Amino acid sequence: MTVAPTGAETSKADCPQLPTTLTELVETAQRCEAAGAAMVHVHIRDDDHRPSLDPARLADTVAALHENTGLVVQLSTGGSVHDPLDSRLAVLDAEPDSCSLTMGTVNFGDDVFMNPWGFICELYQASQDKQVVPEFELFDLGQVHSLARLLRRYGLPYGGRVHCDLVMNVPGGMDGTADALVAAVAALPPETTSWSATGIGRSTLTVALAALSKGGHLRVGMEDVLTLAKGVPVEHNEQLVTRAVELGRLAQREPMTPAEARELLGTR
Repeated sequence: MTVAPTGAETSKADCPQLPTTLTELVETAQRCEAAGAAMVHVHIRDDDHRPSLDPARLADTVAALHENTGLVVQLSTGGSVHDPLDSRLAVLDAEPDSCSLTMGTVNFGDDVFMNPWGFICELYQASQDKQVVPEFELFDLGQVHSLARLLRRYGLPYGGRVHCDLVMNVPGGMDGTADALVAAVAALPPETTSWSATGIGRSTLTVALAALSKGGHLRVGMEDVLTLAKGVPVEHNEQLVTRAVELGRLAQREPMTPAEARELLGTR
């Protein structure tokens, strides 16, 4: 179970309960770990609650999460859709356990999330050199095929495991449906050792149930959805983790501990 508590799209003004300070993020991570999360996918904000890739803030965030939780700490190398590529590469200098690695450019609502092939290759090789385990973010089937191409060219990631996350229902990416999930899982390269799925917005439950039925792992959090049901806002990320744990237990699947997740992912 991964929790993605903040993201880069929602403003603090629009959603005051969004954890954007380091204190809020640590408190959120602790409660989500107690509820069943094993990994935290991290975006950070500046003093004005705007998305940031400030190197010192990133390093402080990783250190604080390691000090106060046992969670696998995964930094986003996507930042916001407006961040320059060199700043996104520098995220690895903060020494996270894991990083996101998006396998292609995708329309992201009214914006474009840029991930040109050269950048993907550079980021992947940097993750191998710095011993950071990548999570390959896949927004459509073309990105699934690009992952196979990357592995053929540069070999396995640090740790020897290949973990993917299907990011579904982004406007511009694949649908958040069971049919789309089945197609994407069927196309994953044979080197894949584990995968999770993320349903954006109203697809959250559909994608979670489909992923559980196909043997996948889950990512939930306020980065991806802000309501529990129509007209019912999420007040804390812990609610989303707790609900996902309950879904898993109905399917007779128990959430991994952080230690089990580290073994699954091959983190240092």
